Amino acid sequence: MAQGRTYLFGWVAVACIAAAAVLGYFLLHLKGLTWGAISIWGFFMLIAAFTGNCDRFLRFQDKGLSFFEEWTLYLAVMVGLVSLFINVIMRYVFSYSLSWSEELIREIIILTTFVGLAPAIKNRSMITIDALVQIVPRLRTPLTYFSHFSVLLFSAIITKFGIDMALMQERTSQETIILEIPLVILYLILPLMGVTMGVRTVQVLWWDFQESRAKNEAAG
Repeated sequence: MAQGRTYLFGWVAVACIAAAAVLGYFLLHLKGLTWGAISIWGFFMLIAAFTGNCDRFLRFQDKGLSFFEEWTLYLAVMVGLVSLFINVIMRYVFSYSLSWSEELIREIIILTTFVGLAPAIKNRSMITIDALVQIVPRLRTPLTYFSHFSVLLFSAIITKFGIDMALMQERTSQETIILEIPLVILYLILPLMGVTMGVRTVQVLWWDFQESRAKNEAAG
């Protein structure tokens, strides 16, 4: 598949995932939105794999996710810095403290922490214990795959329970104390984190597999 066809395939996948998410939201609400989008993503991943274009498709996804992650983190941090700066000026110059600033910072910390997990997986910056790998170097490859599959399992669990917790917050119509942000929006960060972590893990898993296969072919 040429580069242009890969991008066309990718944008068709994006459109279908968005359509499945919207349709799932109207049929089954938040659960339908999440699992509908994940199912369509898996369908297009299978098509890409069977046509031998999985690597190109994953790199297309990588560009889209990187754009989302970088701008989300950048804007969130900038909003937090501006609100803190304004609060400091108000406190020490006008002797008046903004009550909403501290709450906003707490929400931004939550957002940046969870959204930042996906790029941490991509950059292989997650905390790891490699003592066993250093003692027995042959276990590096199987332990790496075990780590990837463990993260995939965790992402599925956090997505499922994140949806359940968001639905509970929606039923009770709870809001934050000062800014009155619906808590369902904050809890939706959990399934968002789970999905992005899963996609990033699939990408890293595939790239590790390609690298391992290339090394075996070179050694053979």
